[in-house]
Formats: sequence, structure tokens, C-alpha cells
Amino acid sequence: MGAAPKLLDNYFKITERGSTVGTEIRGGVVSFVAMAYIVVLNPLILGSFSADDAVAKTDVLGNILPVNQVAAVTALVAGLMSIVFGIVANYPFAIAAGLGINSLLAVTIAPQVTWPEAMGLVVIDGIIIVVLALTGFRTAVFNAIPPELKSAIAAGIGMFIAFIGLVDAGFVRRIPDAAGTTVPVGLGINGSISSWPTVTFVFGVLLMGVLVVRRVRGGLLIGIVVTTVLAAIIEAVAGVGPSLGVNPNGWNLSVPAAPDVVAELPDLSLVGDVSLFGAFVRIGVLAASLLVFTLVLANFFDAMGTMTGLGKEAGLTDQEGNLPNIGRALVVEGTGAIVGGGASASSNTVFVESASGIAEGARTGLANVVTGLLFLAAMFLTPLYSVVPIEAAAPALVVVGAMMIGQVRDIDFSKFSIALPAFLTIVVMPFTYSIANGIGVGFISWVVLNAASGGVKKIHPLMWVVALLFVAYFAVDPITDAVT
Repeated sequence: MGAAPKLLDNYFKITERGSTVGTEIRGGVVSFVAMAYIVVLNPLILGSFSADDAVAKTDVLGNILPVNQVAAVTALVAGLMSIVFGIVANYPFAIAAGLGINSLLAVTIAPQVTWPEAMGLVVIDGIIIVVLALTGFRTAVFNAIPPELKSAIAAGIGMFIAFIGLVDAGFVRRIPDAAGTTVPVGLGINGSISSWPTVTFVFGVLLMGVLVVRRVRGGLLIGIVVTTVLAAIIEAVAGVGPSLGVNPNGWNLSVPAAPDVVAELPDLSLVGDVSLFGAFVRIGVLAASLLVFTLVLANFFDAMGTMTGLGKEAGLTDQEGNLPNIGRALVVEGTGAIVGGGASASSNTVFVESASGIAEGARTGLANVVTGLLFLAAMFLTPLYSVVPIEAAAPALVVVGAMMIGQVRDIDFSKFSIALPAFLTIVVMPFTYSIANGIGVGFISWVVLNAASGGVKKIHPLMWVVALLFVAYFAVDPITDAVT
């Protein structure tokens, strides 16, 4: 072993965790490929091509965030924070703009304030999260979660990412209200796998499943590459084209065709365009504080749940399901909200798709460094990375979801005071498209059922505190209406 690999091995504890430098690099690449869609999706959620568009996300003054600028800062923050998290926390949990928070900003917060003011609220949210981590409160809550709920969180995340993959690929689709049915979702188009992109996805799932069963090293990465090649061939022959919300047979996010431009200079004009306290002046202290409360609770438990699931899947937790040095990791993760808000990329958090890299064998922060470097490169190569359609990356999420659901083996379903909270945690995550919602419902039901069955003394005091906070979180809209 040369000096450089030995230095990496000693710092990241690669051999100690049963991995190799090659495995970490491969895992980092797979995580990036599974996450790269965020460079395309986040700008579509937050940004707009023109203020005149019918679907433009305008703030209270009618201003927009340009799509190309959001794409640049999305890649920048994801790259920097993934690298910092890998070096400081030494876990293979890559970081990027969190889904859910960005939608909350675009749909609920920005229409009330300006975009800089909305991002200022995200920065304040991050500062609060970091303070809670530095004081040890976040770690204490993490350690107070019963082992069975931690297993349920991991299994629920497996269900969630599998559902994300199924929906992103068009295998599962929302049925329009005009269809005259009470069924909310269905298989493909009219119950049929009738589009080339969805067929490509099915091929990818089966291919990656076979490669995993055969224990082929780099199976997920190979599967993504082969599926992308197939997608490019299909597009060249059939001319499927993009979906754009009007072509149900089209590719959902990126069309697998050669881009007109391979590289371009990123526009980082949004970095620093933040008003820290402007929202408090515009809509009042109380209303702004309630928005911050919503952001904090969602960020707090989304990240905690994701790290719980990823840590268990990677075999990095102890017998109680706790991660060593979790405090350091939580501080860095909270910083992602500060940096993301400061760059107008939205709050950045640990990304559940990191499970793809873990499935490839990643066990250390070196994988994160690799993922981060690829995100930094993506700032310049966004047109090139957009060649990989979501239908080629989504199969990895389904395969990894199948791996993570195995955590249910650690849950004693014979005790209903455990079974119901665990079950609700698992199913609410995919059904509401939110990790935090699943954790909240699980916490509340755990406290209620165990208290009702005579197990009050077994409930950690912090579980009571968090359950009450989640009650307020779920009732934030009527509370806001009542006080304003």
C-alpha cells in the first residue's frame, strides 16, 4: 500500500470498516449518479424560466429564481457539504438540497415574502439546528428513540425511496381527479406499462436485481450505465421526447440524448443574496416564527431519520441503533441548511439516495468526498450529466429499498404497542412523501400506546417532548390561522 492510500486508510478507517479505497470510490460514484437528478429537479421546483410563465414560482414581489442559477448553486452546495461531511463526520451520507423543504419554500413561503427573505428563514432554521446539535439536544433525542422505532425508520425509508423510484419512473402514477375514480394512484398509464421510459425502468430493476443476486461488484453502477445506454438507443430510434407535463409517454426529467453543449460556466449570482430578518419585518414576528418552526422540525427529523436508516443499513450503528460520534455529524448536517439558504439552493440535508452507494459497499466519508467532487464538476458539466434519465437511476432506489426493508426483522410485531407505531412509521413515510411525517406519527403513537398499556416509566422524557412538538407541527396551519 502506497503512502497516499495508507494515509486515506488511516484517516477514513477504511480497512477498519471492512472496505477498500476502490469500493469507496465506486460507492461515491453510485451515490452521485443516484442523486444527480437533484441538479435538474431542484431548479424546476424553486426556479422559473421567466416571470411570465403560467407556472412561474414568483415571490410576493413577482420575482423569480432563474433556473440556470439555481442549478449552479444546487451543485455547488451539494458538492461542498458532501465533502465537508465526509471529512468531518466520516460517514458515506452525501448531502444535497432536501426535497420537501424546497417545495415548502416555493409553494408556501415565497408567495408571502421575497426569495431572499425566504432563504433567510432557511439560514435561521439552520442556525437553530446547529445550536441544538452543539448543545447535545439533537444527540439526546437521537439516542432516546427506542431501537424498534429506529428499525422502523430504516424500513420506512426503504419503502419511501422505493416509492420515489416507482413514481419518478412513471411505474406508479397519480390518477387525475377528472378520471372519475376514487383510486389515487395506478399502474403506469391506464393500468399498463405502455411507455418506453417505464419499460426502461423495469429493465433496469430486473438487471440490477440480477447483478445484486449474482454479487457482481459495482452491480448498481453497471446497471445504471447499461440502462442509460438502452435509454439513449430507445430515444434515438423512437424519439420519445420529454414529458413536460403534457406527454405522459415522455422522459420525466432528462432526455437521454447527446446535449448541444457539454460544458458551461456556472452562474453563481445567487450566492449571498439573502435577507436574514426581512421576513420578520414583512409578515410579522409571529408568522415568520411559525414558518421557522415548521422548517426546523422538518429538517431536524428528516436528517435524523435518514441517518438512522443509512447507519443501520451500513452496519455502522451499535446494538441500540446509535451512530458513534453522531453529534459531529448532526452539526455538519445542520450547517447544510445555513449554506444552502445562503446560496439560495434551499436547505441541504443528508440524502436518502446515499443508500445506493452504501449498497455498493461504501462505509466511510471517502465515498462522500468522491460524490462531492462529482457535484462540483457538475456545476460545469450540467448538460452532460443530464444525459442520464431518472428512469435509469430510479431502479437503484427500488433495489436499495428492497434491501432496507429487511430491517423489519428487528421489530417484535407480536406486541401491538410496538407493532402499530412501527407500522405507521413505515407506511406514512411513502404515503405522505415525508420522512418527518412518518417519524412524527410513529413518535406520537408510541407514546400514546405505551402510556395506555402501563409502560409510562419506559417512555423516555424526550419522547414526550418530541411527541408534543409533532402535535404542534401537524396542527401548524390552524395554529397559524388562530394567532394571526
